[in-house]
Amino acid sequence: MDLVDLSPLLRLVLLGAVLAIGPLAWVWVRHRGAEPSARLYSLTALTLFLTFDLVLFGAFTRLTDSGLGCPDWPGCYGSASPLGAKAHIDAAQTALPSGPVTHGKAWIEMIHRYLASAVGLLIVVMTAASWLAARRRALPISPWWPTATLVWVCLQGAFGALTVTMKLYPAIVTLHLLGGIGLLMLLAVQSQGYRPRPWPLAPALRRGIAALLGLTIVQVMLGGWVSTNYAVLACQDFPTCQGQWWPEMDFEHGFTVARALGIGHDGGYLPFAALTAIHVVHRIGALVVFLSLAVLAWRLFADGGVTARRWALLLLALAGWQLASGLGNVVLGWPLVAAVAHTGGAAALATALTIAWMRARQGDPARVGRQPGTASPAVAGAAATMPLVK
Repeated sequence: MDLVDLSPLLRLVLLGAVLAIGPLAWVWVRHRGAEPSARLYSLTALTLFLTFDLVLFGAFTRLTDSGLGCPDWPGCYGSASPLGAKAHIDAAQTALPSGPVTHGKAWIEMIHRYLASAVGLLIVVMTAASWLAARRRALPISPWWPTATLVWVCLQGAFGALTVTMKLYPAIVTLHLLGGIGLLMLLAVQSQGYRPRPWPLAPALRRGIAALLGLTIVQVMLGGWVSTNYAVLACQDFPTCQGQWWPEMDFEHGFTVARALGIGHDGGYLPFAALTAIHVVHRIGALVVFLSLAVLAWRLFADGGVTARRWALLLLALAGWQLASGLGNVVLGWPLVAAVAHTGGAAALATALTIAWMRARQGDPARVGRQPGTASPAVAGAAATMPLVK
């Protein structure tokens, strides 16, 4: 069997197009006759929402061990759906009933691919519509933004293929997760560009939001490394690990990036102490992010504004969600609901911080002042947010 078989690609794209018709029709009907920027904002916001759902379903796919439910790409045993691959799946399931290929896992994997195709087609439409609108009139942001997003989602598709063909290689799976978070951040930036909401904020707080966003991305990467190496249950107690504050750990094996799943850097089996090291480092990162978030929330409360306090409460709520779901994974034995919720909380935190950072930049008086000839401070704030902006 070829690991890459492009024969079902057209049918897969058509299935994705069928799924994308509904969201596109909703945007068209709801914003018929509206300005192009309003339609593009609605399409971008809807794509952001659906991408968030896709990230959650991707976590569900990974956590149910369905990543190899169809061991080829982009189809399933050369077919566009598990229905056409029934004989192959039957044979694999009969040979190994609890193995990576079963009818349930095949459907989960293919549904994930259908949803990814639909999101990709929405981004294609968003890119084409942006360039058409830009030729007729000025837009708050450059069409190069959705173009960059389209390139990004194509790279995501490539990493999705490598996830299958390289048999869940941990570094590839982790990068695939990071790519999903990056896609959410790109769409969040564009949504704020089309509908600016400037948030005047002290420079120190703007830098604090940016720093926390950077820490969150690093922590997401560590979390992905824990999940893809199945290191969640290396510590099943809290706040200690294996009854110790500093258990035996093997950092060299644990953080060797170029290795297959379950294999150490020397070609042997990955020792348990390596999984412990991965888990403990993620805990330390979580502590750093949680304390940084608490300090930022406290500073936002001290700012005194209504908007700042709302953002502080939102960030604290997301921190509480992550703490609860993370502890649930440890003390309850990694239940599926808690694991998916933990990924969703990380995605929501990265998206929220991106939006907060954009609004704070739009509210920077120095940036607005450097935009001569713009129609309004709001548009000027949006135009000053990124190098690609007109």
